[in-house]
Amino acid sequence: MSHTPRIQLGCALLLAPLIAGLTGCGGDGSPLAGEPYDAVGQLSFGSAGDGAEVNPDDPLKISTKGSGSRITDVIATDSAGRRVSGELSADGRAWRSTDPLAAGADYTVQVSTENSGGSPGRGEHTFHTSESDAKRLDVTFGPEAGTYGVGQPITAELSEEIDDATERAKVEGALEVRSEPRVEGAWHWVDGTELHYRPKEYWPTDATISVTSSLDGVQIRDGLRGGETDALELTTGDRIEAVADIANHHMTVSRNGEELRTIPITTGKEGFATRSGKKVILGRESYVRMTGTSIGIPAGSSESYDLPVYWAARLTWSGEYVHGAPWSVGSQGYDNVSHGCTGLSTENARWFYELVKPGDIVEHVNGFGEDMAPFGNGFGDWNLSWEEWLEGSALGGVYQPQDRVASPARLAPSL
Repeated sequence: MSHTPRIQLGCALLLAPLIAGLTGCGGDGSPLAGEPYDAVGQLSFGSAGDGAEVNPDDPLKISTKGSGSRITDVIATDSAGRRVSGELSADGRAWRSTDPLAAGADYTVQVSTENSGGSPGRGEHTFHTSESDAKRLDVTFGPEAGTYGVGQPITAELSEEIDDATERAKVEGALEVRSEPRVEGAWHWVDGTELHYRPKEYWPTDATISVTSSLDGVQIRDGLRGGETDALELTTGDRIEAVADIANHHMTVSRNGEELRTIPITTGKEGFATRSGKKVILGRESYVRMTGTSIGIPAGSSESYDLPVYWAARLTWSGEYVHGAPWSVGSQGYDNVSHGCTGLSTENARWFYELVKPGDIVEHVNGFGEDMAPFGNGFGDWNLSWEEWLEGSALGGVYQPQDRVASPARLAPSL
């Protein structure tokens, strides 16, 4: 006698309970088979359903008509890709948004339903929200588009003060930074109207960085909504770093990790000590007239000066530069005699001036003066550790590794 029929019968007996319990897995008689039915006629979209513009201050309300079906899921998204959160009633017959709608936005709502027989339905609806007379929060990104050094932070200037933690998280989460190659980065709140973004380490060389905002129309608080923001794109060049040793009176300059030149220097003397720490080059000036009165030295005093200065790279807004100082060549490499700037010979200053660009790094070490402040007098951002930097994020130090680098999120972010 063949054993094959016995084996087939055993399989059939084992499968029978499974088939009975999974009536929706196949067969023409299954209520879950085939395409979902069109459920639009069974749904009410409240004020969003009459074709008129919807007030963005009103919640989106969706409900079923009659008692024969219930809502199982709602996805409401605007044309910028922003999803609206909401909550479903216990009986599944009503859903309402819990996030404010954006003003002046086009929305698509996809609703999943289920009828009394268990069959799935789908309904899709579109609507437009009206503009709002709320004040707008404008965001200005910096610096200007261009090519920068690998130390250049991104800045975001806000037109209104944002101090509330929840509002800061909403704003920060809408400011997106992407870079190619990708890096880890984050935003840091300098104060209520200014944020800086930097990576954990310096930007890669030859990177492309884009900065955008998705705040347009978004409610930040009562009476304040996000405004339109111009996107920003930057690139980075070579990694130029200069380490100025204040005690040893020399500055070593490297490009992409390769040492190019070690230069004799002089820095600030007692009473005018050069700040210690990392500084980002703010700009270059081929000629600057430098006066003692500009830094608080009385005219006619023993420390007073009025000098034409050439080949100057600015490090602080208060007037610290790396520049040509032919009058102090005899002290360069031996003594600190300046009023805070880093002085070089004319030839070395011109070489440095032509090499560097905004965003490159100058670090002063082995000094005796105050430390470079992280903010307020240029870009001292890199003097904060990564842990300290993340403490300034409204998102609790959550960064986005760059499928989306902002918050919630990327550098940041970046990326």
